Amino acid sequence: AQSEAAQILEDVADERRAIIIEGKEEALKFRTDAEAEIRERRSEVQRTEQRIANRQENVERRATNLERRERKLSDKEKTVSELEHSLTELKAKRKQRLQEMKQEHKQQLTKLEEIGQLSMSDARNELMYSAEQEIEHDLAIRYRDFEEQARAEANEKARNILALAIHRFAADVVSEATVTTVQLPSDDMKGRLIGREGRNIRAIEKATGVDLIIDDTPEAVTLSCFDPVRREIARLAVTNLVSDGRIHPARIEEMVGRSEKEVSELIWKSGEEAALEVGVRGLHPDIVRLLGRLKYRYSYGENVLQHSIEVAHLSSMIASEVGANVKVAMAGGLLHDLGKALSHEVEGPHAEIGADIASKHSVAKAVCTCIAEHHDDVMSSTEAFIVSAADAISAARPGSRRDTAENYIKRLQAWKKSGAHLTAWRSATLFRRAAKCA
Repeated sequence: AQSEAAQILEDVADERRAIIIEGKEEALKFRTDAEAEIRERRSEVQRTEQRIANRQENVERRATNLERRERKLSDKEKTVSELEHSLTELKAKRKQRLQEMKQEHKQQLTKLEEIGQLSMSDARNELMYSAEQEIEHDLAIRYRDFEEQARAEANEKARNILALAIHRFAADVVSEATVTTVQLPSDDMKGRLIGREGRNIRAIEKATGVDLIIDDTPEAVTLSCFDPVRREIARLAVTNLVSDGRIHPARIEEMVGRSEKEVSELIWKSGEEAALEVGVRGLHPDIVRLLGRLKYRYSYGENVLQHSIEVAHLSSMIASEVGANVKVAMAGGLLHDLGKALSHEVEGPHAEIGADIASKHSVAKAVCTCIAEHHDDVMSSTEAFIVSAADAISAARPGSRRDTAENYIKRLQAWKKSGAHLTAWRSATLFRRAAKCA
């Protein structure tokens, strides 16, 4: 009986262990399923948050477009109201003129009746002839005034359109800024760059988007492209390939990838150094990167990044002299040409593009106003006047922009005749406006 009892207890213990093991396995399975379900729900929540963020970005973009359209509509409404006001004045003048003509007509009839020597038909003919002469004279004067006004407005609009087009695409017409020369150790390297049946030169042009020109120039090849960033990538890649000596399509792709990373690092470093040199802190990384891209942009032969740094220093000096906000003027001067980094990729004037980008990256509203208004005739703040004046001074500084000898001599002669420097006059005017606004 004791042996059977011991056996029964042992069997019960085995069964208990089996039940415990089975329960643990089921609990582990339930836990694994629950964790998988939690992970799936987290991923779904993340996807939902991403979709919400994308929708919010689209909503902000649409809001910006709607604000731009509202501004255009308000301008059009203002123009329409002015035209309606002009039309009302013309109608009033016309009505007054008709009343005067009726009064004159009555006076003529009275005089004719007093004289009594003309018939009714003769009097009517004489009166009609007099009225026709007066109306023709008034119409000729009004037509001449309208023609002169239309000609003046057309010339002004044409000058503005041409100036805007030349300003936006200034870098593309400077030949020195669209080509780069790479020195070679020997002319034999040209054949290696071309490769068998031209496969190497085709690989270089395809990977970089730059035209590789190989001509009779001794120990040199030329890189041609309107995009200065791509041209710099191609220059570094070709230089590294020539130094390495191994030139084939696979190596070309590897060198181009390394050059792209190196240029990206240089762009970031240039933007960061410019912000540190000027003393502007707290810029968004995207703004710093766009600022660094200006190092490879040229306007009339002048480096845009150096021009921006110079405008920032000038703006801070002027602001400190007139008692304006130095930080706002300095940041506005540094970022005033930010839109030129994207002027070929985004539609619109570079001032509006730069202001939109700055506002999207949490730049102060006063700085965005300086960026948007630095080419306008009417500014809404003292700092905007200062940035516009500093921009004019930097652009007109002798040696800042390339000019031909003929144009330079003509400008000197014109300044000598007028007895005043045009840029100094404009700067003084802007200073007076800034002081008045302050």
